[in-house]
Amino acid sequence: MTAETEVRPPSADAQVPQRGGLLRTALLLVMAVALVLIGGGAAVVLGIGRQNSPAADSVDAGFAWDMSRHHLQGVQMANLTTGRSHDPLILSLASDISATQTNQVGRMQGWLSLWGLPNTSSRPPMQWMGGNPAAQMSGMQMAGMSMSGSAGDLMPGMATQQELDQLASLSGTAFDVQFLRLMIRHHQGGLRMAQYTEQHAEVSAVRTLARSIAETQTAEVQTMAQLLSERGGTPLPAP
Repeated sequence: MTAETEVRPPSADAQVPQRGGLLRTALLLVMAVALVLIGGGAAVVLGIGRQNSPAADSVDAGFAWDMSRHHLQGVQMANLTTGRSHDPLILSLASDISATQTNQVGRMQGWLSLWGLPNTSSRPPMQWMGGNPAAQMSGMQMAGMSMSGSAGDLMPGMATQQELDQLASLSGTAFDVQFLRLMIRHHQGGLRMAQYTEQHAEVSAVRTLARSIAETQTAEVQTMAQLLSERGGTPLPAP
């Protein structure tokens, strides 16, 4: 090499492999974060952060079973707004509740499948909370309210079949008021499960979802209480 030989930096093409490696590393980091955010289910499948699956009598499994069923009734009530409510605020609220809770049910059902557990359970509702808080619903039975299924099937906050039928028969402002009353009580009933799970669940992703549910439903209860007051309604007794 002569003194006049020019030493040139690597061309842009020569640097592509290095940039490609950095890009792959960044993508892997993004994917890892995404796995955590979706509840940890995919991470378990791939062996990332693997741990023993929760047992059938665990807080995690009990929450997934009972909150799924609780949520599904919330989705059912929210979907009744179509064709019955004409209030844009009510329709928007119901759409948000339906979409959010349907998504959360999917996540909980996915966890149960990954844990090798069935999608439903015949265990008494909320027994995993150290007792059977659902037994408090006996007061509703004593009041002569119609309840579908056997005693204790309904968890706190859930509407009876009679209440659902009545809601479906309404329209306009009358529907909006009753919908808000039932949904406020429904959220209040589910809140206890979420708060207990946030404190006692084994799996981090389950605790995270429970905290998200508690925060969201607390905020929605405040919003619905305001909407109810503006429409001349009063809330039902808290469960």
